[in-house]
Amino acid sequence: MNVPERAGERPAPSPDAPVIAVTGASGAVGGRVARRLVRAGVPVRLLGRDLSRLPELPGAAAAPPAPYGDGEAMRLALAGAHTLFLVSAHESPDRVREHLTAVDAAVAVGVERIVYVSFLGAAPDATFTFARDHWHTEAHIRVVGVRHTFLRDSLYLAGIPAMTGSDGVLRGPAGNGRVAAVAHEDIADAATAVLLADTERDDTRHDGVTYGLTGPEAFTLAEAAEELGRAAGRTITYLPETREEAYASRARYGAEDWEVTGWVTSYEAIAAGELSAVSTAVPDLTGHPATGLAAYLEQHPESYRHLLPQD
Repeated sequence: MNVPERAGERPAPSPDAPVIAVTGASGAVGGRVARRLVRAGVPVRLLGRDLSRLPELPGAAAAPPAPYGDGEAMRLALAGAHTLFLVSAHESPDRVREHLTAVDAAVAVGVERIVYVSFLGAAPDATFTFARDHWHTEAHIRVVGVRHTFLRDSLYLAGIPAMTGSDGVLRGPAGNGRVAAVAHEDIADAATAVLLADTERDDTRHDGVTYGLTGPEAFTLAEAAEELGRAAGRTITYLPETREEAYASRARYGAEDWEVTGWVTSYEAIAAGELSAVSTAVPDLTGHPATGLAAYLEQHPESYRHLLPQD
């Protein structure tokens, strides 16, 4: 995606250009997408629950606070927008209802298009329990009569070092399964390409399309541990847990049952082969290769700082 980087090159948004509402604008995906759209000269409306956390971007307007589950607030925030870039809400037992409320609010105020960030392998019976939320959200979007595109991303590359303990152990019930984890930057580039196609050329080729966004290769967690070890300069190991061991090792966090189940089943989805698919959607949409694990670690040394040898 070639968009101007320096403020002096930023084109001014056309007063008649369709507004793109970006949810989760203070987050890792929404914030990146918002910045790319602003650099492209597109009118952007930033949505979030806490206005103080929204980025200050020239040419972007902040909507009033709009939690997904508050239909009235969402209708107010989305009024006049052409496209909604919908980043999924934080995991919760009520997430599907929140998503459906946000979608219905968008349709009620005339939003013409929804680009939804979903999850790879979304299905009503997906092993990864949180992926089921995405399937139900997609199903609702399909029937409300709005143009739509689904971006089903894999696990984040950032999650690989984050899931590894400072003891140098990556543990979970993933067996020998593979995952084609994807970088936040690649998701944002792909999303921006989809969003800009419609605003620049009235291009509808992405309508009704589901894109799987993955990295360039699928690796086992044992291979990931080896790559982490090379980057950190110490031995990192993968410990394949049983389901019972996985629940036991996570009990110390004091999380609710539904959340721990989500954590554990994300590994079990890897073991089941549900996250092994490698897609060409990132290079096809962006024109650049998808980022692999080794390149990600080289670009983001802060991601594994907790794994570095201590003096």
